[in-house]
Amino acid sequence: MNSIKALIINRFKIFYLLSISMILSIVLLMIRMKLTHSYFYLFLVWNLFLAVIPFAISTYLTSIPKLNKIGFIIWFSIWLLFLPNAPYIITDLLHLKISSSHLLWLDVLVVSSFALNGLLMFSLSLLDMETLLSQYLKRKTIPFAIISILFLSGFGVYLGRFLRYNSWEIIQHPLNLFNDIFNIILHPNQHLEAWLFTFLFGIFLSIGFWIFKVLYKS
Repeated sequence: MNSIKALIINRFKIFYLLSISMILSIVLLMIRMKLTHSYFYLFLVWNLFLAVIPFAISTYLTSIPKLNKIGFIIWFSIWLLFLPNAPYIITDLLHLKISSSHLLWLDVLVVSSFALNGLLMFSLSLLDMETLLSQYLKRKTIPFAIISILFLSGFGVYLGRFLRYNSWEIIQHPLNLFNDIFNIILHPNQHLEAWLFTFLFGIFLSIGFWIFKVLYKS
């Protein structure tokens, strides 16, 4: 309890700014709902909640003493499973194509604000995990681990956006999930879009994280 309290005090500024940013997103959504009398973008609140989960996990892990390897692997697996939910919100920009032309600017603000929060929590969480991994991996292997996580996140976003899988599908429908994953891996020529999306989105996340890391530590 004391370690969590100390973490909250040390990270008060981050939590404070994130809270303001998320409140702004919700206020923008409420304004949009009021003006359009539509609840269409209400799903963004759920997506934002899912984006909070990996950030909450990594924040919690940094607040406790070093776990044994098995405990860390379990937590890391859960964290990795939910991590793609954070950058996933970017793909909600696809819904702008059905927006009313006279309020398109408002829809752009709404979706972009939620997506920004997702990216911020993604980067903060990955930064924490990078620190945690340094306790279990050799220093030289950490950059490769981070790059792998970034591209796996890109692949996870593809599975969520285009194949409509959720993080908990690994428990509910594991056979369907792994069957689709293996098909993409074993038959790349039949799934070029999946590979292209994963590659480009992975690069996008990598550059974004690199910029965030430099600015955060400067």
